[in-house]
Parts: sequence; structure tokens; C-alpha cells
Amino acid sequence: MRRKGIMMLLICLLTVSLTACLSVEEPAEDAQQENGAEEAAEEENAEETAAGDEEGTVETENTDEQTSGSETGSDILVAYFTYAENAELPDGVDAVASASIQEWNGETTGNTGAVAHMISEETGADLFSIRTVEKYPDNYSDTVDQGQEEQSEEARPELASHIEDISQYDTVFLGYPNWWGDMPMAVYSFLDEYDLSGKTVIPFVTSGGSRFSGTVSAIESAEPDAEVQEGIALSDSETVSAQEDVRAWLTGIGYAE
Repeated sequence: MRRKGIMMLLICLLTVSLTACLSVEEPAEDAQQENGAEEAAEEENAEETAAGDEEGTVETENTDEQTSGSETGSDILVAYFTYAENAELPDGVDAVASASIQEWNGETTGNTGAVAHMISEETGADLFSIRTVEKYPDNYSDTVDQGQEEQSEEARPELASHIEDISQYDTVFLGYPNWWGDMPMAVYSFLDEYDLSGKTVIPFVTSGGSRFSGTVSAIESAEPDAEVQEGIALSDSETVSAQEDVRAWLTGIGYAE
């Protein structure tokens, strides 16, 4: 009896010990599982955050690409050729000493460039300077002589500046000086490069007194499917003070209030 009692006691003690061990070990396994689940959740969250950051970057880049074609989102463009922005002018050139060079809002431009800026300011239009790869001489006299030579050769100077998407514009103001009764040949290069079909083209010209000469007809020939209107002609001597005249003209044709 005594031995049986001892055996029963040992069995009870062993059972209690095993139960205690299991009670301790099982929560440890649960804790490991919980820790593993937390780590997996953290990794998943990190992956989702990284993916979200990548998607945000793509959206920003796409937005930038969509807006890079136009400075203001305007459907009006002012494209112009002007001497001072196409010549190798010396640093600190004196605009006062040359009637063909003007300062506008701190920038050096020419007579046509000054009028182009006025039109842009009144209409909110984008500005585009027609620029050639080969620069013109640093004085106006030699430049117009070169222009006459290009005209006799029917040259098409290579352009250094280009419009990303001309289709976004419904109206194109096209400005140029009158050289030898015609447009500078770089303007013909511009008209060759871009199809202005279906657009309204409004020329403006600066000159010593020749006004448009035959340039409006030349634009109509180059862009037969555009609606070409005769715009404004200004003498070189009045361009700097012409803002009121430009505003009145734009109001009259419905492009300013």
C-alpha cells in the first residue's frame, strides 16, 4: 500500500510538472507567432509606403510633362523674330545708342521683341522667340545686308529654338521686322516647320516706314489653311511708347479688354 501511495504521488507530481511546462511554453509560441505577424505587417506597410511614394513621383513627373509645353496654359502664342536676340551683341550693349535694340523689363531685345512683350502682357499669351543657329553680325547695318543676301538665295536659316506642341494654340501672333520689303528668312523657316492650319494668324511688323509690304500675302501662301488677318504695323521710332496703341488695337480685335 505504501509503495502504491508513493507511485501515485510520483505520477501526480509528474503530471503537474508537465502541465506547468506546457502552460509556459505555449504562450511563448503564441508570442513568437504574434511577433512574426507584426513583423510581416510592418514589412507590408513599408512596401505599400514605398509603392505609394513611387506612384506619387510618377504623378508629379507626368504633371510636369503635361505642363511643359505651355508656360501659362494659354491658347494664344506670340512668336517673333527680332534682331537683338539673334545677334552676337557685346556684353553691356548700349540700347540707347542703337534704334534697333531695346530694353524691356530689364531684358535686351529689339523693336519687334518689345511689341511682342506688349502683346503677351495684354493677352496672357505665351512668348516664343524665333532664334537661328547662326548668329547675325553685331551691328544692324551688316545684319540687314546679310538678310538681303539670304533673301536673294531664298535661304532657310536653321532654327535653334522650337515649340514642343503647336497644336495647343488657336491664335498665333507673328511678329518680324521688315527687311528689304520682306520678312527675315528665319520667319520662313518657322512657317516651313509648323503647320498653322485652322489657326488664326495675326502678323505684326516693325519697320522704318515700309509697313507690311507684301508679307501678309506671303504668310497666306505659306499657310493656306490658316485664317490670316492683317495686324498692326509700327515704325521703329514709336515701338517703345506704343503700348497704348497696342492695347487699343488688341481691344478692337477682341483680344484685350
